[in-house]
Amino acid sequence: MHGRDNIKATRKGSLKLGKADLVALARKYGTPLYVMDEDYMRGQCREYLRAFRSRVPDTEVLYASKAFLTLAMAALVRQEGLSIDVVSGNELICALKAGFDPSCIHFHGNNKTPYELKQGLEAGIGRFIVDNFDELELLDRLAGEAGKKAHIMLRLAPGVEAHTHKYIQTGQTDSKFGLAIADGRADAALDLALSLKNVKLHGFHCHIGSQIFDIEAYRLAAEKMVGFAASAQKRTGFLCEELNLGGGLGVRYTEKDSPRSIDELAEVICSAVKSESKRHGLKLPKLMVEPGRSIVGEAGLTLYTIGAIKDVPGIRTYASVDGGMTDNPRVALYQAEYDAIVANKARQKATRLYTIAGNACESGDMLIWDIKLPELEAGDLLAVLTTGAYNYSMSSHYNMHAKPPVVFVRGGRAQVVVRGETYKDIMRPQLLPERFRK
Repeated sequence: MHGRDNIKATRKGSLKLGKADLVALARKYGTPLYVMDEDYMRGQCREYLRAFRSRVPDTEVLYASKAFLTLAMAALVRQEGLSIDVVSGNELICALKAGFDPSCIHFHGNNKTPYELKQGLEAGIGRFIVDNFDELELLDRLAGEAGKKAHIMLRLAPGVEAHTHKYIQTGQTDSKFGLAIADGRADAALDLALSLKNVKLHGFHCHIGSQIFDIEAYRLAAEKMVGFAASAQKRTGFLCEELNLGGGLGVRYTEKDSPRSIDELAEVICSAVKSESKRHGLKLPKLMVEPGRSIVGEAGLTLYTIGAIKDVPGIRTYASVDGGMTDNPRVALYQAEYDAIVANKARQKATRLYTIAGNACESGDMLIWDIKLPELEAGDLLAVLTTGAYNYSMSSHYNMHAKPPVVFVRGGRAQVVVRGETYKDIMRPQLLPERFRK
């Protein structure tokens, strides 16, 4: 169904994710509800390790935790042998609490605070991915004050524009991320890094964007990054020991999406790094990649209950659900598109066109424009597919909506890994000083 092997309809017409009945889950946990297929996520982790290490044995796969991070998710990728990258002090703490060896943690971000840099130094993390000159100098000073050595990679902008939404392109020269190769900032940052006493440079990092289907962009990025490493060695004598080419592999949101396989991605990246290293006479560096969306995206779906159905004659029919932009802001942010199945009518024919509206007080709170579904009634259960990445992570309390629970399913069994919030949870940080009580 819908090209997804882990989603099937039962004979009775209810929908299953893996072996878990979604109608039963909604009945037990309520809606909105994030549901994640644990078997699928573990399978993706294993496929990344197999695909890359069979081609370049010295490959480190890091999970890009910004896509979806909970204690259970961090522990899952640790169990599967992946390292992890984080982009905030709190994500760092989460990874440590989940049992990660600090040496397996890489710290990203274009504006890490002094406090966050100190956190990373005290924990003894594996790598700081340094984004700019200010961070480089600040990290050197803080490491010196702590009597430590900061182990770093420089994030470079190779000048490759991936064919994706402009908000999630990150490899071009005009970007808030990284040091551009084209304008000489990468060379200047290399020179500065090599001159500092309290940092040790190990190599170079780049990330060209997200939700990428044209994987030839990775070949171009690999060629530019290896070419820069070669010129850096010739100019300064610095030997690039590590090369991180980021993540960004696209996933299937709708039927028009045609994602490439992990194996195809590994072939493009590994063959390019090996051939370019040989061409430039370089020792093959340790290879690193940072998948996120492609591990969790298609593993997840969100369950909603249909409420009000409003027909605007001659224009459209709105079907409203009990969630929306507060649990999935991607439609408003990126004009993201989704597919959906009526979970309690999974075998019924799609006969009518609907627009799925959220319940936030915003005209732009739409989940899906114009989707054909079976005749809807209040109380029906809608499963919006491929919501495992950047939904829970970007959820909000707009309109004081509570964040939904997260359930992992494995082998037909379900387990809550994030409990749903209550009114008390939302109000806990709120204060009412005495002068407002009169």
